[in-house]
Amino acid sequence: MGAERPPMRRSITAAGRPAGATLPNPRGTPTDTSWTGLNWRIAIASLAVAGGAIGCRGPGERPPAPLPAAAPAAAPAADQPAAATLGDPQRCAGWIDGDRLTADVRVLREAFETLHPGLLRYATKPEMDRRFDALAERLGQGATLEEAYLALSEFAATIRCGHTWTSFYNQGKRVSAAILEGEPAGRGRVPFLFRWLDGRMVVTCSAAPETDLRRGDVITAINGEPTSAILARLLRIARADGGNDAKRVRQLEVHEEDRWEAFDVFLQLYYPHWFAGSTGAEARTDRPSTLRLTLADPAGEREIDVPILSIAERRTRVASAEASAPSATEPRFTLTVAPTHAILRMPTWALYARSPGEATWDWKAFIDASVDRLIAERVPTLIVDLRGNEGGLDCGDTLIERLIQAPLVVDENGRWSRYRVIPAALNSVLDTWDDSFRDLAADARSDDHGLTRDGYWFVPREGSEGARRIEPRGPRYAGRVIVLIDASNSSATFQFAALAKRAKLGTLVGQATGGNRRGINGGAFFFLRLPNSRIEIDLPIYAYFPPAEANEPDAGIEPDVTVTPTVEAIRDGVDLEMAAALSIGAR
Repeated sequence: MGAERPPMRRSITAAGRPAGATLPNPRGTPTDTSWTGLNWRIAIASLAVAGGAIGCRGPGERPPAPLPAAAPAAAPAADQPAAATLGDPQRCAGWIDGDRLTADVRVLREAFETLHPGLLRYATKPEMDRRFDALAERLGQGATLEEAYLALSEFAATIRCGHTWTSFYNQGKRVSAAILEGEPAGRGRVPFLFRWLDGRMVVTCSAAPETDLRRGDVITAINGEPTSAILARLLRIARADGGNDAKRVRQLEVHEEDRWEAFDVFLQLYYPHWFAGSTGAEARTDRPSTLRLTLADPAGEREIDVPILSIAERRTRVASAEASAPSATEPRFTLTVAPTHAILRMPTWALYARSPGEATWDWKAFIDASVDRLIAERVPTLIVDLRGNEGGLDCGDTLIERLIQAPLVVDENGRWSRYRVIPAALNSVLDTWDDSFRDLAADARSDDHGLTRDGYWFVPREGSEGARRIEPRGPRYAGRVIVLIDASNSSATFQFAALAKRAKLGTLVGQATGGNRRGINGGAFFFLRLPNSRIEIDLPIYAYFPPAEANEPDAGIEPDVTVTPTVEAIRDGVDLEMAAALSIGAR
């Protein structure tokens, strides 16, 4: 879907358009960009934070009514509160008045209804109207920053877009400190890595050697709450495209692949009493130091207590390579060569410069050198390991260039945007890395060679009138190609898997991908920062659709060879997907 760029916390100031300018939109009606339209609402919302980002109240001033739940949750255990109420003054990051949050919801609604390319992909207009109204009602009584972040996260997940979320990586310092790094947010980590199998947590690595917790242990409850109920609650915030729940579940595992794990962040927001102690007037300073795990056992269930770790403690204990946060110039791919096969591991394609002008690792040269070596040494099989890789840059294109004999059309059916020019009133709340995204008028048109989409503008790629083509380049690797995939592949890696299957470039092995065969949103992004709460939400710019005649299922890309994970394989350290790939390569 094109070179997807990084989430970056950089403010871009765009020149506003003249007051009262009337811009065409795909519905054929004028877009009001004057101060009589949206601008006065954002101006009023911004005044609410003129003296400070958030107005705090003392514990005694907090309204007593708890926030209503956004959706039914799994029934809690008998000794647990019925709903997540986050008003513990020991961890309250600041109370935000209801009128300020209502103003935030108005800005959110204006931005999404004007710009979001996938807002109505899986919902009708009346359905989205009800969701916006419910969000406004939920936050209209006021909330802590944490409550607001949770409510907005749940709302973003209802859009069913894998690129729309309250990104951990784009929050400002205050939000990041409250949600991700402060106390106890930076301290509340479970002492193990795991994956979900049938609603149970299977430990893949224990970071609590002082306990009896071991790899392969099956956790059925935490502090008495069934893991199936925990998963059901966390799924309310999981981002994925359409009905691809496998992606949602994969996103809620803990592998230390990223700086922040969704499970860690939202477990504390849904179960704050596990990490912060009692709430209300009896709040205590001696926060809990352990969690009680219920483990499945052949002889019956058993319980053990395990320590709550900080971010640094768990990273150190699991010795995660990802946790070391390699610099932008360090290699991120590895190539292992044996006489019968080679393994190219690509754990991420998010290989962006972290600041303007920063040097980056030359991944294209690495891919070319790897393919040259395979050809020179006549290695018969290449295994490309994309497991755990959501996407990023179109690194797969560079590899495909060395695998094909003739030009290959990437059947994306073009890029489609909901706008031509950003209304001036929204510019102040939108950040991005490329100011040209604010004005697509020079390129956007109403149709793609006669193909139209109601409510969309067609935006051809630079130098291309339609779907992009991948051209052969350099000596071709003609050996067998096997690609290991899983549910994390949901952006550029999803599209690579789709293209590899359609063009028969290799054999896909593993589990179905993330993403969605009915199309995804992304390509470029705005970072919408709400004026009062200062919470940021990623807003994709382009929508991608399958060909009009295609009748694609609401699902990811199925592998050619499906491999089902098992508890026994995890316990014994057996890589079933790699074993299957090696077996295929040996045929």
